[in-house]
Amino acid sequence: MRFGVWVPLFGELADPRVVARLAASAEEAGWDGMFVWDQLWWRPPVSEVGDPWITLAAIAVATERLRIGPMVTPVARRRPTKLLRETTTLDVLSNGRLTLGVGLGGDQFAGEFSRSGDEVNDRVRAEKLDECLEILTAGWSGETVTHRGKHYLVDSVRFEPRPVHGRIPIWVAGFPGKLKPVRRAARYDGFFPVNLTSPDQLATAVAAVEAERGSLDGFDIAIELSPSTDVRPYATAGATWCLTDVDPSTLRLDDVRAIVEAGPPR
Repeated sequence: MRFGVWVPLFGELADPRVVARLAASAEEAGWDGMFVWDQLWWRPPVSEVGDPWITLAAIAVATERLRIGPMVTPVARRRPTKLLRETTTLDVLSNGRLTLGVGLGGDQFAGEFSRSGDEVNDRVRAEKLDECLEILTAGWSGETVTHRGKHYLVDSVRFEPRPVHGRIPIWVAGFPGKLKPVRRAARYDGFFPVNLTSPDQLATAVAAVEAERGSLDGFDIAIELSPSTDVRPYATAGATWCLTDVDPSTLRLDDVRAIVEAGPPR
């Protein structure tokens, strides 16, 4: 199992310089990855919120080994071609260390969709997510992309440069008991089941992904756990990555720094 620091960019962590220094410390302490939330705003008492893409660029420059990425970005509120350019450029900047975490997002957390004029219908956002992933994977291939879908148009465009390793790994987030996110994840490189309650629930989700794919070779299962939770039952259930779960309502830089400096729970 590999271990990643996963933080919301709130409060003191809204400053990309602070997070970049944390990432450098995480690399020195033996962590395998540094992942960040992608939010426009959050509920009170949170008022300061940082941008994930600029922060990830700062992390990329400050580190040499860590895997990095947004975990997760709600793809439906982004233009696919712009996201394609951003992901490729960040992957090149990090020398091929980007993992793209994707999902539907949810308006229930902070009203990000309804209060900004974005799509609030889950079904429509799912359609947009699937179309966008098709455009991203086609664009990363270096071949000419022509896409005429229900929501997006790309008319005979070739996107260069390509990602360092030819394509960027995609982890799909979703609730473990729902079949559609499992099927979506099975088409890509990883599954991030959110709101897990037990190792048994994870084992059921892993079995569902394996049934869709036929094999889990080269496929990641990422989970979120509090730093004090025993990771061994989750590793036995199939997890390949464990991300630190930090409560945004009580987030303090000193607490995150202590978690980072303590190193991963190997």
